[in-house]
Amino acid sequence: MPVPKKRVSRTRRDKRRTHKKLSPVNLSRCPQCSEAMLPHRVCPSCGFYKDRTVIETES
Repeated sequence: MPVPKKRVSRTRRDKRRTHKKLSPVNLSRCPQCSEAMLPHRVCPSCGFYKDRTVIETES
């Protein structure tokens, strides 16, 4: 089984790991109730999407 001949330096290791990070969730405001929601999705609190009711919610 092959084994690395030289140890990987900290710089090289960290360069490899630069893409292993989480990006923050992008939230937008619902135009109907002003709650935070994911863009291009139905608002979970009021059920509106594109100026119409898609899901009936208890109010």
